Amino acid sequence: MIRIANGQGFWGDSVDAPGRLVEEGPLDYLTLDYLAEVTMSIMQKLRRRDPAAGYATDFVDLVKTLLPRLVEKNIRVVANAGGVNPQSCRAALRAVARAAGFGGLKIGVVSGDDIFDRLGEILDAGCPLANMEDGRPLSEVSERVLSANVYLSSYPIAEALAGGAQIVLTGRSTDPGLVLGPMIHEFGWERQDWDRLAGGTVAGHIVECGAQCSGGNFTRWWEVEGWDHLGYPVVEADPDGSFIVTKHEGTGGMVTEETIAEQLVYEMGNPRRYVTPDVVADFTSVHLERCGPDRVRVSGARGAPPTDTYKVSISYLDGFKAVGQVTIAGPHAIAKARVCAEALWGRLRRAGFTYQETLTELVGLDSCHGTIPQPPSHLNEVVLRVGVKDRDRAKVDRFGKEIAPLVTSGPPGVTGFAGGRPKATEVVSFWPALIPKELVRTTVTVEKAAG
Repeated sequence: MIRIANGQGFWGDSVDAPGRLVEEGPLDYLTLDYLAEVTMSIMQKLRRRDPAAGYATDFVDLVKTLLPRLVEKNIRVVANAGGVNPQSCRAALRAVARAAGFGGLKIGVVSGDDIFDRLGEILDAGCPLANMEDGRPLSEVSERVLSANVYLSSYPIAEALAGGAQIVLTGRSTDPGLVLGPMIHEFGWERQDWDRLAGGTVAGHIVECGAQCSGGNFTRWWEVEGWDHLGYPVVEADPDGSFIVTKHEGTGGMVTEETIAEQLVYEMGNPRRYVTPDVVADFTSVHLERCGPDRVRVSGARGAPPTDTYKVSISYLDGFKAVGQVTIAGPHAIAKARVCAEALWGRLRRAGFTYQETLTELVGLDSCHGTIPQPPSHLNEVVLRVGVKDRDRAKVDRFGKEIAPLVTSGPPGVTGFAGGRPKATEVVSFWPALIPKELVRTTVTVEKAAG
């Protein structure tokens, strides 16, 4: 049995969770998931400005703090913090390790997911990278692409671990792959071990969002205790693909069949065909059984052979946007906010400005669920939030100049305008596509920090 914990569900998750996982109980592996689709585009923009940037700098700071304890307790780390520049991330880690006296530390890098510089070659080879949602070829937006990253297999992670790496860096791996990779390495699973690979995929999916499976974001949130020290999940994995989800003793939160089941259906399309680069998992085959306080055994996962394609996450520039807001207070706040919105859009139309998309919402009334809930009979204050999207940056900037005048040229009670005029910012859109596996070149390198 091996223990694998996930201490990061996204770039910006708790900075204390990884350290608590290392200190508060036994671990063999610590995984850290930093990447989302929009994160890749942000990192690519950072690298365009600085060739040494493009990775999760928070990860380097974390390793600097935890490295002595990681080495002492022989905890291996697997993280996709490499972003679009894993080589630079490794260079930063090597500097940290050498400064701390750990020149012998082995750092592995999995690369090949970043196909941004190969897009022309791939399109010329007859692969259209068609949008999975509407079928359009990537050539329609290829001049505006910011990033293109393949969701790689978990086997290169296992290869880096087999090479002795104590820290494994990847770019765009799958989220569950951070957990599946160590299982493949430790248990020697072959590529045809579909059921075991499915079990490892389910384990990775359950813990990929950190505390979201141990009490965070739970429907019956009032049953959860210890919000100030919520425990992050630990997987106790067995060679047959079954595992127990738990958390360190004495931490807050809760691990039950219900918290696990809610995470199982998170971001789920067809539960019978959860497609990954390594296996197609059937989530409906999974059995959950409580086996003690904050301990749930997960077993029975069934898998099928993977497809012959990888998924590609592509981002591209799609115009500009700006969003601003004011607070309207006092009697008849809702009615006054609607008058403000009508005035703003009317003034822009009179000035000759219309937009591809506009946003009008009253925060506290309809911003999350629209007209579904019954409106309250009375509100003493409400936030009017307005926004626009358009290909023309100048038009978007003009919108930003029309909000502040509402303070003196709108109904009484308009306040809270302290952020200045909202400026146009770039809109980054998502383009999902498939690519034949034979067109992707994956490499694994393992080097000592002092090498």
